[in-house]
Amino acid sequence: MAIKILVADDEAKIRKLVRKYAEHEGYEVIEAEDGQEAYEKCMAEDPQLLILDVMMPRLDGFAAYQKIRQTKDVPCIFLTALNEEYNRIYGFDVGADDYVSKPFSTNELMKRVNVVLKRNLQSTADRKEKIEVEGIVIDEEAHIVTVDGEVKTMSLKEYELLLYLIKNPGIALTRENILEKIWGYGYFKDDRTLDTHIKLLRKTLGPYATYITTIRGVGYRFEKQRPQEEKKL
Repeated sequence: MAIKILVADDEAKIRKLVRKYAEHEGYEVIEAEDGQEAYEKCMAEDPQLLILDVMMPRLDGFAAYQKIRQTKDVPCIFLTALNEEYNRIYGFDVGADDYVSKPFSTNELMKRVNVVLKRNLQSTADRKEKIEVEGIVIDEEAHIVTVDGEVKTMSLKEYELLLYLIKNPGIALTRENILEKIWGYGYFKDDRTLDTHIKLLRKTLGPYATYITTIRGVGYRFEKQRPQEEKKL
């Protein structure tokens, strides 16, 4: 599916020129002739990049982008005939990713488009997603664990232990491996710390405690599926 770019400018010839070059690069282009239309089409079409002229009727580019950012996180390149420094600074203050002054080279604009999209797509790929296993939800960005919708309070090590186990389902993790990963080198002679945290973690997980299986003589495993029968902790 082609990446969508919304081009908003009250000059039709500029919109057509940008469309021509953008489509040549393989992008799908949506046009808007003023800031209000840009806002409405952004809400409806969900583009991956905005190219907004600053000076437009109904809503100017700055106002349109501020309104869009209330509900959407989408990168933006501003086009403007205003070269004053304070306008460029204001553009970046409202969240612009780049700023191109008119008249501009269409080839240069496309280079900037490619750079902004690559940076944004990489940033999106790097974002941490929520991990969900039945009623257990880990929000890595927020550093929050919920069990059946209830936020659980846990220590940093308990959180890191859960995260490590849940990211390695079905793998028998040795005690030494877990201790080194979570506590670092030096805890091998005092692995009671691990047993204590496993007990706390099972208590926190409540009905999902049996996902954590003890492998005698080895360590622990986070099961890919919850065992049907309750096991002794």
